[in-house]
Amino acid sequence: MNVLAFFTATVQTTRGLWRIGQTILGIIFRHPIAGTSIIPILSDGRIVLIRRRDDGLWALPGGMVDWGEDIPSTVRRELMEETGLELTKIRRLVGVYSSPDRDPRIHSICVVVEAEVEGKMEVQDALEVIEIQAFAPSSIPQEPMSHDHYRQLQDYLNGLTTLA
Repeated sequence: MNVLAFFTATVQTTRGLWRIGQTILGIIFRHPIAGTSIIPILSDGRIVLIRRRDDGLWALPGGMVDWGEDIPSTVRRELMEETGLELTKIRRLVGVYSSPDRDPRIHSICVVVEAEVEGKMEVQDALEVIEIQAFAPSSIPQEPMSHDHYRQLQDYLNGLTTLA
């Protein structure tokens, strides 16, 4: 195993352990965990979605806010980790979704943003993502999507700013 492969495997294992730790802390302290969903928009107007490894469903990229991190930093990091794309600009807040059953794993509060992105789509974290694809807004996959991402996308496409 070369040094780069070893380093990548170590980082992915550490991230996985951190996510498990976050879930455990959420259960222990009985407080919701903050996270993000990103609606990545390419220059041609297509929306980038990922297919998740855990449930096989299409989803928005995103994830949990790390300790000491703000929402824009989380958006930038999660976008790169899951899609290989770079954040150009956060255009707007689409909504804040806090229903206790929106994520089957934990109670999380999700801040959803629309973001201009650029670069080459490429799976960076094969433990989480199995596919990346860009869709015209009129050809977004129908339900079921992972978590409440279908609702988030519909709110976005309808021009809403949602607090739910």
